Amino acid sequence: MMKIIFVCLFFVCLAGMATAQDMKTFKLYHPEENAEAGLKKAISAAKAAGKHVFVQIGGNWCIWCARFHEFTTTDKQLDSLINANYVVYHVNYSKENNNKALLAKFDYPQRFGFPVFVVLDGNGKRIHTQDSGLLEEGKGYDRRKVSTFFENWAPKALAPEQYKNY
Repeated sequence: MMKIIFVCLFFVCLAGMATAQDMKTFKLYHPEENAEAGLKKAISAAKAAGKHVFVQIGGNWCIWCARFHEFTTTDKQLDSLINANYVVYHVNYSKENNNKALLAKFDYPQRFGFPVFVVLDGNGKRIHTQDSGLLEEGKGYDRRKVSTFFENWAPKALAPEQYKNY
């Protein structure tokens, strides 16, 4: 019995170390970056492409940020949906740089925890703030909820011509 308990504990510790190691290599966010300037470039690119800007706010310390990034980039359908409709930009929030002035412009989305998502139109106007916790399922994200979120805030979904007969 003790051997079984020891083996189970060993694998739990091993899984914990693997997750910790993954977080050591997770470098999606750049604390040194000027987020205002980077976001301006993303808005300009979105406007030129007829897309929206998907702003993911979080940090390299955030396991849920890493999970969301992996989830959306490894699922080919979600990745295609995002790339067809959004220019993605990551805003850092950490002790090194919390980008408070920028987040104030978006009415303090950090109140929802991290990651938190902000959708901007091609002119930089905030059209939605999403609490990512509402997209979770267990220790990951729910594919249907995430897909619905991206579909509902895509440019086509907000185009007036979509609603002529409503």
